[in-house]
Amino acid sequence: MIVRIMGEGQVRLDDVHLTELNKLDDELLAEIESGDESGFRRTLGALLEEVRRLGTPLPDDALEPSELILPSPDATLAEVREMLRDDGLIPG
Repeated sequence: MIVRIMGEGQVRLDDVHLTELNKLDDELLAEIESGDESGFRRTLGALLEEVRRLGTPLPDDALEPSELILPSPDATLAEVREMLRDDGLIPG
């Protein structure tokens, strides 16, 4: 799966990692719904860090279609809320 982090670029991420990323995604969704700004900021950072750690960066000049688009690390709670699907940012 190709994942784009807005403002940073793309990484190739094996689908096997989606289960562990969904745990952070569920936590992020709960924090967004409750308006927990500090929890949201912490969990968004952790989610993006895990994607970076588990994924393999694509070259800057690669133009692969992204299957998943994640917000930038400095995105606001309101901006991320607009990006949400029924099951959060990450499908599953």
